Amino acid sequence: MRSAEEKILLSHGNGGRMMHQLIENLFLKHFASEALSEQTDAAILSAVTQEIAFTTDSFVIDPLFFPGGNIGKLAVCGTVNDLAVSGADPMYLSVSFIIEEGFPMKDLELIVVSLAEEARNAGVSVVTGDTKVVNKGKCDKLFINTAGVGSVRPGNLHVSQAQGIQPGDLILINGSIGDHGMAVMSVRESFNFRSPVVSDCASLNHLIKEILDHSQGVKFMRDPTRGGVATVLNELAGKIKLGIEIDEAALPMSKGVSAMCELLGFDPLHIANEGKVIIVASPAEAGHILEIMKKNPLGSCGAIIGRVVDDHPGKVVLKAETGGRRIIDTLTGDPLPRIC
Repeated sequence: MRSAEEKILLSHGNGGRMMHQLIENLFLKHFASEALSEQTDAAILSAVTQEIAFTTDSFVIDPLFFPGGNIGKLAVCGTVNDLAVSGADPMYLSVSFIIEEGFPMKDLELIVVSLAEEARNAGVSVVTGDTKVVNKGKCDKLFINTAGVGSVRPGNLHVSQAQGIQPGDLILINGSIGDHGMAVMSVRESFNFRSPVVSDCASLNHLIKEILDHSQGVKFMRDPTRGGVATVLNELAGKIKLGIEIDEAALPMSKGVSAMCELLGFDPLHIANEGKVIIVASPAEAGHILEIMKKNPLGSCGAIIGRVVDDHPGKVVLKAETGGRRIIDTLTGDPLPRIC
């Protein structure tokens, strides 16, 4: 690792010797791939003979390090998951860094190592990228932009389009909600809870591939990041012109998230997740999909949390444990800015 006193300088981004040393000694060292090693202005990739998915994202999280991950791991997970819930097998990533002058080199290396490790775990290659350094005070420490490319098998083209959903279809999630948002908030505000909250930040492509390979009943997939589960389900209800009912008793949630949300007045359905997928499936296949989920560590706490209904078209209704019902709206405002 780098020594504690080394800092990023403006000359690390000026295209000269120091920039090339940074690229060779840090980025190429940890992001090793055949395409990246060519150091051309554009990566030359093997042609994909079927449909591709292409996505891009930017990460401005504060703080950069949080329980369960850091901005580097998050950048991979966020991009890989956007591809995976679109029915794609993630293949290639681009990664661009915007770094503030004076940023500690040792922290940058920790982030790069984490990003590279998560990319390897997800089975994707970092094939191109960019580095910019801006004056101190012109950027808050470090921002990362990514783009991702994945191949989509013809049988998976429908999973992001919400086609064929009908009343009676069931809604599943692969685990507890709100972990990422509350983990970041706990560090940002220096909360000291007895039940620490750890981010669920994880690449879900292997889990999702297992589900799609062994089930024909998936009608829709989406990862509930900013805006949480409530926003995804409201967008879905509006698109399919049907109602959605969620069972509060069935929602997986950790004690730490529950306690923090109650203390701070947050609805956990509005809190960001970075390792969760919402699936709509036919009743005949939902139980089988849940079994597949539970065999994977990233789905061991999976649950069926609701259903699609004829009633209240375009709205999401929560059936409370006390027996009452309330409408769950899309998130308004931003109670947790810079969460990803």
